[in-house]
Amino acid sequence: MGKYRAIPQGYMTVGELAKRMNVTVRALQYYDKEGILSPSMVSDGGRRLYTDKDIVKLHQVLSLKSLGFSLDDIKNRLMPLDTPAEVANVIEEQAVAVQKKIRELSESLKALRALRDEVLQIQSVNFKKYADIIANLKMNNNFYWLIKHFDDKTLDYIRGRFDKNSGIAFIQTFDKLQNEAVSLQKNGISADSERGQAFAKAYWDMITEFTGGDMSLLSDLVQFGQSNDLDPEWKEKQTAAAAFIGPALDVYFSKSNIDPFGEASK
Repeated sequence: MGKYRAIPQGYMTVGELAKRMNVTVRALQYYDKEGILSPSMVSDGGRRLYTDKDIVKLHQVLSLKSLGFSLDDIKNRLMPLDTPAEVANVIEEQAVAVQKKIRELSESLKALRALRDEVLQIQSVNFKKYADIIANLKMNNNFYWLIKHFDDKTLDYIRGRFDKNSGIAFIQTFDKLQNEAVSLQKNGISADSERGQAFAKAYWDMITEFTGGDMSLLSDLVQFGQSNDLDPEWKEKQTAAAAFIGPALDVYFSKSNIDPFGEASK
């Protein structure tokens, strides 16, 4: 009959703890077995008994578990709860971890909705493009949406030409030069000025880097840039940039004796 003695004041059974914290008794038994959350006391009859302090510990365990930590990670991250400062540190650590998880989940949600929108706009099942979009979303490439406008030939070329690091570097260079072209045009810089021609050289170097010297890709890029179904805001920016880029390149080609759609003139 010893196992049925009254529970000491301030203690609760494993069933009562499970009910209060909305977990299963089996889960608490497993946490005990793994050394993650042991009862504060075991009665003479072998009953696991817990205290309010164990509730706080269990909350710590469940919070870390919800954040995706493994049980081994949780065991290593558990902190003592013997002073107000230690309790406060545990709570603050959990708050920081939750905040980080919120950011990660927000980014995941944003990426999922972006992918959904792209899938609907492609209007055909194309898993290679889906995979490219996912990869670019994970790289935080804000130009991921351009992928749906490229044909398979161009995408195959891009996949073979660039890895993650070189792809990001190229995109950053492209965006920087586009912004610079808009600024030069806005500030009235002449396309044939020294500054304008320095820009033209940098822009042409970027294009030749992208094509790897294969100028057959150039006509595809020009055709792509003239597409009518591009994002209006992006197209507006490209139009503004092109107002300077076109004349600057024309002067550069003339001075450098370059035929961009054929062999460089000898």
